[in-house]
Parts: sequence; C-alpha cells; structure tokens
Amino acid sequence: MLGIGNEAEAQQTGKTTRYWDCAKGSASWTGKASVTGPVKACASDGVTVLSPNAQSGANGGTAFMCNNNQPWAVNDSLAYGVAAAYVPGGSEATLSCACYELTFTSGSANGKKMVVQVVNTGGPSGDTHFDLLIPGGGVGMFNACTPQWNAPSSGWGAQYGGISSRDQCSMLPSQLRPGCYWRFDWFKNADNPTVSFKPVACPTAITNKTGCIRK
Repeated sequence: MLGIGNEAEAQQTGKTTRYWDCAKGSASWTGKASVTGPVKACASDGVTVLSPNAQSGANGGTAFMCNNNQPWAVNDSLAYGVAAAYVPGGSEATLSCACYELTFTSGSANGKKMVVQVVNTGGPSGDTHFDLLIPGGGVGMFNACTPQWNAPSSGWGAQYGGISSRDQCSMLPSQLRPGCYWRFDWFKNADNPTVSFKPVACPTAITNKTGCIRK
C-alpha cells in the first residue's frame, strides 16, 4: 500500500473541477517546497524546458504548461495526471508536488481512480478542491492559451468548463488532443465529480514528466 499508517490511509472527501489555461504552474517556481526541483515549464512549443525563472505566459512571459502534463489512462480504471489543489490547512509548502489518489464518487466516472500530482495552487474556496488539468477544460481566470496557441480570447469553448463534445477536441492543437479525448473516453465526460482522496507516493511515471519529487 502507498502511505504508511492509518493517518496516511485515511480517506478525505472533496470536489473536482477542470481547466487548462496553458499557464506555468505555481510549483514551477523555485522555493515553493522542499523538492528535488520545480515542476518543468516549457516554451511555447510545450516541449522545450525553460529556466524556472522564466515568467509565465499568463503575464506576458515565455513559460507555459508543458504538453506532457495532460492526463492519460493507465488502464480502464486508473488514470494519471496533474492538478491544482486547495486543501484546507495546506499550503504551497505542503501541497506543491505532492500526489493524491482520487476515487471519483459521483457521475459517469464513479468508482474510477486517478493519481494526480499538485502542480498549481487552487484558490481558497473554503472547500477541498482538485482542479484537474485537462486540455479543452476551460481557461478560467488566466488565459495563456491565446499567446501560446492563438486560442480564442476566452479559450476553446466556454471560459469555465471549456468545450462540450468530443468532436470539439479538433479545435485544439494536435499536441493537446490526446488529453482532450481522454476526458470523453476514459473520464466519460464526467462533469465536476466529487471524490474521496488520500495522499500517496508519486508514481515515477508522473514525476518523470514533471521533474518534481518531494524530499
């Protein structure tokens, strides 16, 4: 089992939303937490890794979310990905690059599990909250997809929630479509399902992409 002792295994509950704003995540800056290195941020191609000091594309800079941070299916019941998170009592120092196993408890993905690494902070809504990074999931407050991919000013689809059907994934650049299709295939287009969750050790399949491991 991942995690040690009853406290680490204890399930908590929360809610999920979705977004993909193309912006560099908060855990891509240095000094956020005790980690081997910040989460990789990329140039506008989504592939070339930049210095942690590069300014975010959401603020006129050159650093964006790397393409490989989109979610993927491990099998029909388990997926991996990254998320922004807000957990009451937590902070950037405790949440950055931490991993959680989410078990979806409502909607069409009910019963499926997803392990996510926290690469960004979620706004303190007062509720435990995982904002899953899913291409085409809506740009939300900060739209770096227009400078990176020439997306519409409010992103692809609705600013909050994004596109509404699988065929609209074709609106996205080809590099981001696999994660968009994941939402409609593996995730069954679940709409902000609730979750139970617990902290787990980060899978190397995720940390090999993000480059961030908690010490």
